[in-house]
Amino acid sequence: MTIHIVLVEPEIPPNTGNIARSCAATGAKLHLIEPLGFSIDDKTVKRAGLDYWPFVSLEVHKSLNEFMDKYQDAPMYLATTKGERRYTDVKYESDAMILFGKETAGLPRSFIEEHKEKTIRIPMSKDTRLRSLNLSNSANIVLFEALRQLGFPDLK
Repeated sequence: MTIHIVLVEPEIPPNTGNIARSCAATGAKLHLIEPLGFSIDDKTVKRAGLDYWPFVSLEVHKSLNEFMDKYQDAPMYLATTKGERRYTDVKYESDAMILFGKETAGLPRSFIEEHKEKTIRIPMSKDTRLRSLNLSNSANIVLFEALRQLGFPDLK
């Protein structure tokens, strides 16, 4: 029983590092969809002091299309400010894929439109000065709701 966090073209290394740490701590699997805004080679990861990186279950995909071809039948949720349902209003399945877009643009609009029924959102203020929550905060909010619903499998 695994929750999958999928980052589509992440740009900011500390966000991905925070999410990777959460995945390592919870047993969630992290998927990174290229292009990445940073390197994850061994030298870079060691220099960044990511001592938990060996404990991250990681899969890297060349493109969103490649990812979708491989996981098209998996339960999937697209986290977006344009989501139709609150993230708490869905029942997460084991092996759910929760997708998050890049920090500066989110998920591609055409992809959201194509999969509108799979969209979820975190409720936020209508204050237009706020853009959205930080990517790592958003991923953790949704990850822990999915884990809560599943009874925090293999966690103590």
